[in-house]
Amino acid sequence: MSSTMVLTMADTAPPPPTTLTTLGTSCPSCGSNDTLEQTQSQLLHAHARIAELESQVRLLNQKATAAVDRWADYEDELTRLRAQHGGGQPAPPPPPPKNDPSSTSSPTQNSEGGLSSGGMLQTGTNRLSSLLSRKSTPNLAQQQQQQQQQRTQPDTEDLIKALTREKSLRKEAEGRIAATSREVEELSASLFEQANEMVADERRARAKLEERVGELERRDREKRRRLERLESAMTRIEKVRNLLNES
Repeated sequence: MSSTMVLTMADTAPPPPTTLTTLGTSCPSCGSNDTLEQTQSQLLHAHARIAELESQVRLLNQKATAAVDRWADYEDELTRLRAQHGGGQPAPPPPPPKNDPSSTSSPTQNSEGGLSSGGMLQTGTNRLSSLLSRKSTPNLAQQQQQQQQQRTQPDTEDLIKALTREKSLRKEAEGRIAATSREVEELSASLFEQANEMVADERRARAKLEERVGELERRDREKRRRLERLESAMTRIEKVRNLLNES
């Protein structure tokens, strides 16, 4: 199970700073210079706030990348556990050895066809040995089989315990992967939501500030035109006054 998550966000470049032209002289009644300086400081503060929000967005992107890396580590661990589980099957136990029953010897006969006392003793001994061998051979095979079962039983129990442990570890790893995926999805959703809200708020604030700056610049131009008309009127008045004084 693999997943790829790419978080992209286009950083909005701050607009070029607006230059405000102020007059060398200010009207004492309205105080236009103070208002322009205040607006310019507000605009600089808005630019600083935008830069701070962009740094926060980059930090959230780094956190999301770290969560994705943890998710990949969990997937690698799960793959390793599955490989161990696939390669650890128990081997079948070897078959128990088979013992051949002892062969019995036939009683010896003398040359005349009769049985001597030594032959009868040998015959009884052979029959007793045959009976003992027949009785001991199944017992020996049974004991060997029991010993082999006792040897293989602990190995089987160990393998069962190891398999149970691997299953529990796999379930735990799958739970961690699921929790990490949910965390990444929630983090990415909240990240984009907060970023969109912040960008929208800053755009609205910037639009208001730009509108305010435009209004102040328009008023400044009107005041400049009025001052120019007053200066031209004063110049004409001075000329008329000089002409009157000369006459």
